[in-house]
Amino acid sequence: MGILMILFTLFGGITLSAQSSINGTLSRKAGTIETTLLTFFTGTMFLAIFIVFFGKGNILAILEAPKWQLSAAFLGTMYLLFTVMAVPRIGVIATNIAGISGQLVIGVLIDHFGWFNSLVISLDSKRAFALLFMVIALYFIYKGNKRSSEETNAQPVKSYENAAS
Repeated sequence: MGILMILFTLFGGITLSAQSSINGTLSRKAGTIETTLLTFFTGTMFLAIFIVFFGKGNILAILEAPKWQLSAAFLGTMYLLFTVMAVPRIGVIATNIAGISGQLVIGVLIDHFGWFNSLVISLDSKRAFALLFMVIALYFIYKGNKRSSEETNAQPVKSYENAAS
C-alpha cells in the first residue's frame, strides 16, 4: 500500500506541474483570479460527484471543526493563486521548486515542533542539508531561467516574412 501512495503522490506532482503551466497560460487571457476561480469551481464540481459516490465521512462535521483547521482551505487557495501568478513570470520549474522548497521548510518546522498534532521528527543535519540543497537548486534554476530569457530577448526575432525574403 505504501508504494501505491508514493505512485499516487508522484502522479499528483505530475498533474500539479501540468496544471501550473496550463493555469499560467490561461491567466494571461482570463486573469489570475478568474483562472484560480475556474480551477476551484471545477474541483468543487468533481469532488461533489466523488462525495456522492465514494464519500464515507460526514460533510456537516466541517461545521464542528475548530476554526484554525478551516484555514487550510484559505491556504490552499493562496497557494494556487500565487502559483498561477508566478508561472508566467518565472516559469514552471522555478515556481515548482520554490513551492516545494517552501513546503519542505514549513514541513521540517511542523515535524520538529509537532505543530497541528503531527508526528515529532527532530531537525537533524541530514534534513538541514536537504533544505540547503533545495535552496541551492532554486537559485541555479532561477538564474538559469533569467539567463535564458535574457539571451532570448537579446536575439532578433525572425518573422515568417523576413525568412521568406
